Amino acid sequence: MYNEGRIYIGRSGDEKIFINPSMANRHGMIAGATGTGKTVSLKVMAESFSDCGVPVFLADIKVDLSGMCNPGSKTEDMQERINRFKLDETDFSFKSYPTTYWDVYQKAGIPLRTTISEMGPILLARILSLNDTQSDILKVIFKIADDEGLLLIDTQDLRSMLTYVGENAKEYSLRYGNIASQSLGAIIRSVISLEQEGGDIFFGEEALNIHDWIRTNSEGKGYINILECEQLVNNPTMYSTFMLWMLSELYEGMPEAGDLDKPKMVFFFDEAHMLFSTASNDLLEKIEQVVKLIRSKGVGVYFITQNPRDIPNGVLAQLGNKIQHALHAYTPAEQKGAKAAAESFRANPEFDTYETLLNLGIGEALVSVLDEDGIPTIVKKVNILPPQSQMGPCDPGTRQALIEASDLNKKYESSIDRDSAYERLNLLKEESEKAAKEAKEAAEKEKEELARKKQEEKDRIAQEKADQREAEKAEREKQRAEEKAAKEAEREANKKKNAIKNASKSVASSAAGTVGREVGNALGKTVGGSFGKKLGGNLGASLFRGIIGTLFKLK
Repeated sequence: MYNEGRIYIGRSGDEKIFINPSMANRHGMIAGATGTGKTVSLKVMAESFSDCGVPVFLADIKVDLSGMCNPGSKTEDMQERINRFKLDETDFSFKSYPTTYWDVYQKAGIPLRTTISEMGPILLARILSLNDTQSDILKVIFKIADDEGLLLIDTQDLRSMLTYVGENAKEYSLRYGNIASQSLGAIIRSVISLEQEGGDIFFGEEALNIHDWIRTNSEGKGYINILECEQLVNNPTMYSTFMLWMLSELYEGMPEAGDLDKPKMVFFFDEAHMLFSTASNDLLEKIEQVVKLIRSKGVGVYFITQNPRDIPNGVLAQLGNKIQHALHAYTPAEQKGAKAAAESFRANPEFDTYETLLNLGIGEALVSVLDEDGIPTIVKKVNILPPQSQMGPCDPGTRQALIEASDLNKKYESSIDRDSAYERLNLLKEESEKAAKEAKEAAEKEKEELARKKQEEKDRIAQEKADQREAEKAEREKQRAEEKAAKEAEREANKKKNAIKNASKSVASSAAGTVGREVGNALGKTVGGSFGKKLGGNLGASLFRGIIGTLFKLK
């Protein structure tokens, strides 16, 4: 309830207990065992901040905050509380609050998305449960993407980037250090696991603009932004990392504000132990840094948890406004925790803080807030006011009508898939494959051309050899023909020569015979008688034929 210009949260006896709006950005805590009234305290504070024009963010883990869009009803328990505080209609009335619903899984609220780049490698490594080596490689992947102008928007982009770097690990290892394929494979498996848990829905565009939460309605009331967390909280690592991302976004996206009359926004972090239980030292340092510095941006952060010991001392020291509901102390460890919680308050001489803490009833709390000078007040036992809006969830039809009527739903309803690492790397791969195909085709063509030329040369040489063989054959045939012709001519010449020789021999022989006969006859005449004449003729003819024959043989 907003009263007297302050956040009215409860009453201690006849004294009203307020939180000063100017000190609300000094952060705070609502703690207590299950069923002690933490949710009511949260609702009362959220309603009061809304009434004074401060936007609020709530994580609805138990699905019992969505009813804030409806006015509360006068139940028996509620009437008892109203009577206890002696509230009349001028002080208290049931009413609704301007409410906007969000859902990472896009079922019970406006789609809430962020990009891989905005989440960053440190928080993403935590979601993926990476070891130190894998976390360092993830940082290298982000660096390579940044250097090469590749946008990492969704998990598809991240997987494409991891695969691309793996395929070119040798080249990148020389520039960025060793990039082990085993580590890349482990990161890819973690990304696939994240997608199965809803990461493929959560990472994308249109990404949330954190300034869309800092709004008031026409009556000046701050919007209460409620995140549906029933499914999200089943993955504690993703839930806590998501919450830390929102704190980081608020810190990085808002300008310095200094001291303000009231916060620009108040952030309630339910089940805060999930944020710290598995956080590394580096992450705890980042959380502590954000909590310390975000105050100067005009943002108040309130952690809701069962026990203050769930919150690291460095963060706990930053929480100035404390509402501590009852704690159970059945074991030595629980007793030690309860004593530590009691000792964190400024003691009140009117009661024993530890004993009071153990015996608080439902709706009662130990409260200490910062005064106007920023000094914690002494602890007081306080009855927390009843909420003015509906307790419990609203009906699905009312929720859906509010979602569809919101102008932010029109902005974030449809996802956008612009060119990013996945598209760019696919295009690069296609171009590379096309170039490789063209190079292969050119190489094959060149090979075919070379083979063709080689075959042509082979055919030319073979043809030359064939032509040479034909020429040699023709030459041999020519030589044989010439030799044959020469031999034939020689035979003809010899034949003619022999014919002439024979003819000459015949003539000579005949002539020699005639001469011989004449000589013989002459000789026969000398010898005398017819016998002598005949003998001389035959002897002369034979003698001359022999001489002529010898001459022809000599020739």
